[in-house]
Amino acid sequence: MIAVFVNMATVLLGSAIGILFRKFIKEKLVSAVIGALALVTMLIGITSAIGTEDILCIIICMAVGTLLGEIIRIDDGIEGAGEFIKGKLLKGKGSGRFTEGFVTACVVFCVGSMTIMGSFEAGINGDNSIIYAKSALDFVSSMMFAAAMGLGVPFSILFILVFQGGLTLLAGVISPYLSPAVVCEMSAVGGVILIGMGINMLELSPKRIKVANMLPAIFLPIAYIPIAELIAKIL
Repeated sequence: MIAVFVNMATVLLGSAIGILFRKFIKEKLVSAVIGALALVTMLIGITSAIGTEDILCIIICMAVGTLLGEIIRIDDGIEGAGEFIKGKLLKGKGSGRFTEGFVTACVVFCVGSMTIMGSFEAGINGDNSIIYAKSALDFVSSMMFAAAMGLGVPFSILFILVFQGGLTLLAGVISPYLSPAVVCEMSAVGGVILIGMGINMLELSPKRIKVANMLPAIFLPIAYIPIAELIAKIL
């Protein structure tokens, strides 16, 4: 879990720097950097997604996972958490883009191959190197996000603690089911979700994609791969 706390600290520090110096950074510059980060987010997503060895797995997991997320209303829950924090702790002061920053940071910092692989390596083998590398990237990203969207970004460390910390703790329990094929497809599904996040950041879609509702899809390969292998043996 130490790597999770390091990741939280880097996001908090990066966000503090971004908020502190946001008045000295021109909005045009911040927008340009956010655009660049969106492209990098999409690149990471594409790199993870094309690693799939079973495109049907991606299709089924994304469809079923998104359906589950819509039913559970994860996106609304995260937005609601952001609104709650904004209303209770900040009293509406300096919080114009608070919820947007909170939701964006939660998804970007907690979805993707580095989060999945890093959490599993930390939880199963005690290897924190991937999360440390991710922390360095999140440090830079959090500075720019915080400069653009404000106080919602540092509060995303709460989601990092729950999601990434939860993955790390659960890794030891579910490790018997984490074959290389399962981990590969989980990363690929996470990559597809990151592409959606990049589209949102670039405002390429007329309607915001509720990427948080897709999060259950990341875990479905744990069930899909064994079932698919069993069916293949039967046939």
